[in-house]
Amino acid sequence: MDPNQLKAIPIFSHLSADEARRLATYATETSVAEGQILMKQGDYSTELIAIEEGTADVLRDGAKIASLAPGDLIGEMGLLERQPRNADVIATSPMRVIKLTHWEIRRMSQQTVERIAQIIEERRRAGLADPGDPSANGQAR
Repeated sequence: MDPNQLKAIPIFSHLSADEARRLATYATETSVAEGQILMKQGDYSTELIAIEEGTADVLRDGAKIASLAPGDLIGEMGLLERQPRNADVIATSPMRVIKLTHWEIRRMSQQTVERIAQIIEERRRAGLADPGDPSANGQAR
């Protein structure tokens, strides 16, 4: 994967060129069909999904709480804290996404992991983090 694609994702935008290049070797770009479940309520969140193309809905107990579009992130809190998801995320159109697991993030230097954690926390406080995360401010987008 092109490291510049990875740096276009908000939580990775501050990585050095070398850090982005290393992390890009672990990232996978994939297609998702309309109706596919990206994350399931009750499952543990172990990966980050960045939407490049397409849309998805976030459903908690069957009720829509957010709509997601290109540029949005899913599961960012799961990169650092392995907690059960409290919402489903379902593709509402064909999608193109980038995926990274928490294992790939943990391969980075401690300084990089701490910087990513700080950015995620800032996004959480601003209500921009993971709409399915119970500790986020819950602002539907």
